[in-house]
Amino acid sequence: MTDLEYLRPPLLTALHQMQLAVDEQRVTLWLEYLALLERWNRTYNLTAVRDPAEMLTRHLLDSLAMAAHWTESEIADMGAGAGLPGVPLAILYPERHVVLIESNGKKARFLREAKRVLKLDAVEVVEQRAEAYVPLRPLVAATARAVAPIAALGGWCHDWLVEGGRLLAMKGPGYRDELGALPTGFELDSVAQLSVPGLDGERVLVVLRKSSAS
Repeated sequence: MTDLEYLRPPLLTALHQMQLAVDEQRVTLWLEYLALLERWNRTYNLTAVRDPAEMLTRHLLDSLAMAAHWTESEIADMGAGAGLPGVPLAILYPERHVVLIESNGKKARFLREAKRVLKLDAVEVVEQRAEAYVPLRPLVAATARAVAPIAALGGWCHDWLVEGGRLLAMKGPGYRDELGALPTGFELDSVAQLSVPGLDGERVLVVLRKSSAS
């Protein structure tokens, strides 16, 4: 039980609306994650959002909106910040490998604490810049949420993404302007509209695929 139990009913309602069938254990872990984020945020200013109810909508549910589109066994969250979308996705799919890449020391410390407290064994925290990341083997998918333009994101992950690997970029209404400058070595795969209960404004997932010629 956490001090955010009052958020369980709206979370369950939103998950039903998003057609995410989950068990109580996952719901409890998401609430524990929000409680941990709220506590750390008082001291370390990990996010500008202070109200836990707003965190539920603007961070947790927003992150989970892309869940159905992530089909790979692993993903690297570039500029993970407070773990968004990586931590919510890791709770939903605990069997998948999630790499949280974050260069800011205090945020990386929070991510390591979240991994420990929530027992996210398949999560790996990497404290460095995404463009400097050198995995033991190329990864099949990368993502980022409100971090940088699509062109920059592609440049960051190009060297460590497999041929045919996907970049799933979470974007707001300005995404159309970015589509005119796709990163070198990537092709546009799809643009999917995302629905986030309680959140106004357009949310989309722009999916790029690393081309074989790159």
